[in-house]
Amino acid sequence: MKRKSLEDSQCPVARSLDIIGDWWSLLIVRDALRGLTRFGEFQKSLGIAKNMLTVRLRQLVDEGILEMRPASDGSAWQEYVLTERGRALQTVLVALSQWGNAFLFEECEKGSVLVDRINQRPLRPLQLLADDGRELSPDEIELLPSASATSA
Repeated sequence: MKRKSLEDSQCPVARSLDIIGDWWSLLIVRDALRGLTRFGEFQKSLGIAKNMLTVRLRQLVDEGILEMRPASDGSAWQEYVLTERGRALQTVLVALSQWGNAFLFEECEKGSVLVDRINQRPLRPLQLLADDGRELSPDEIELLPSASATSA
C-alpha cells in the first residue's frame, strides 16, 4: 500500500514527517551529525539492508537534507554531507534523545548523554520559551494558521 503524502498539509509537523518521518532517515541524520559520510559507514552503523539505505539516502538528497560530494580523500567514492537544512535537524534529535533518556530507560540502565564538546558537560534540557522568555508548558501552546500567528 502506497503511503499518503503529507506535503500539502497546513501542519508543519505533518510536512516534516513526510520527509523525515521514518526511523532510518533520522538515524542516518544522527550518524551524519556524528561525522559519518560514506555509504559503508552508514550501513555498518545501522545494520540496514543496502537497498533500503540506498532509497533513504536518495530521499534525503532529493529533499535537500544531504548532498553528495566527491570523497574528501580524493578517492573515486562519493560522500554524503549534511546541508544546512540537514544540520538544523540536530535540535529535533536532541529533543528525541532527551525525551528518550527521561522516559525510556530504567534507573539502572545506561543510555547515552549529549555533551558540550568543549567542557564535556551534559546539555541543558531543551525548553519551550515564549517570545518574552517565559518557559511554557504544553498546555500553554497552540497551533494557529500562519496568517493568525503573524497578525497577532
